[in-house]
Amino acid sequence: MWVLALSISASLLVGGSALLSGHLAPVPDGPVSLPDRPAPPTALLPEVSVTPTPPPEPTEAPDPEQSFLLANGRRQPQKMAVPKSAGGRYTVVSGGARPPAGRKGKVIRYLVEVERGLPFEAREFADEVHRILNDRRSWGFRFQRVERGPVKIRVSLSSPAMTDRRCHPLITFGTLSCWNDGRAVINAVRWNTGVRGYGRDVASYREYVINHEVGHGLGHGHEPCPGPGRRAPVMLQQTKSLYGCRPNAWPSPRR
Repeated sequence: MWVLALSISASLLVGGSALLSGHLAPVPDGPVSLPDRPAPPTALLPEVSVTPTPPPEPTEAPDPEQSFLLANGRRQPQKMAVPKSAGGRYTVVSGGARPPAGRKGKVIRYLVEVERGLPFEAREFADEVHRILNDRRSWGFRFQRVERGPVKIRVSLSSPAMTDRRCHPLITFGTLSCWNDGRAVINAVRWNTGVRGYGRDVASYREYVINHEVGHGLGHGHEPCPGPGRRAPVMLQQTKSLYGCRPNAWPSPRR
């Protein structure tokens, strides 16, 4: 009996040694350090050469005055939005302007008035009228602008509605200017845009319409076109048509 027990114990000892020798791995007490795995290969992207877009070159803002130059180099006025009807009352431009010094001729007193509510600077309008009337190509008088007192002529910048009222009984259709009751009534629409016969040259048309209407105040009547292609008399109704003539803004263009 004792012999059999000892035999079994010896067998167990031999088996246990076999287990420890590698058939079953012992379990360590601490953390297990796993071997590093190689990283998967990275796909290679083709090289792309990117050229950065250069910033736009700075451009100068357009000169608003340059937008109003004709091919002949004459400076043109800027167009305004002119209402059909404005304030209905005139304001006399304050101050005055003497005629050019060193010139002979009769002095004619006049004043300038602008209807309230029009988009034009009253003093600029008055200065332009004074320049035109005292040009050597104009009527040959010395015009003095005043703001009060007796005057021979009133130059009145007017809306179309005011023009129709001040020109009555003459019919202006809201588009023409006129001389009536001591006033050269200048239609603000025509002052702003000119007429087809003058093309883009609004500055020259302004000279014409001042000389024409003031010419009536000096006693001049309308004149016809002297012939196709010839220079139009300033008293031709050039706002309506040139009637075959060439445009002309001055009573004495060769002076």
